[in-house]
Amino acid sequence: MSQADICQTEHVHSETVSSVQSRMETDERLFQLAELFKALGDSTRARILHALSFSELCVCDLAEILGMSSSSVSHQLRVLRGQRIVKYRKDGKNVFYSLSDQHILDLLDLGLEHVNE
Repeated sequence: MSQADICQTEHVHSETVSSVQSRMETDERLFQLAELFKALGDSTRARILHALSFSELCVCDLAEILGMSSSSVSHQLRVLRGQRIVKYRKDGKNVFYSLSDQHILDLLDLGLEHVNE
């Protein structure tokens, strides 16, 4: 670390620190946020979510779209379900997946907007 990266004098701005501390989320909520981003931070899961942003799809459809086995897709979907990023419904012998809510679509859109700048 260079000297330009750190404060040259030790001075805590108490009012600012107090204001920020009072507005911060709990450690538990920030842990949950980190887990959400961890689940989103895998390229295979990103591809699954991108596909689901266009349509509800069954596991077989996702496997075909992504060129993966149904088993591999199912494994990734379990991770996404665990973080409440996707939801599913059963229709006979098929299981259809979709994004859990508008927030997930918004996160995808914002992320893509950022990387496309």
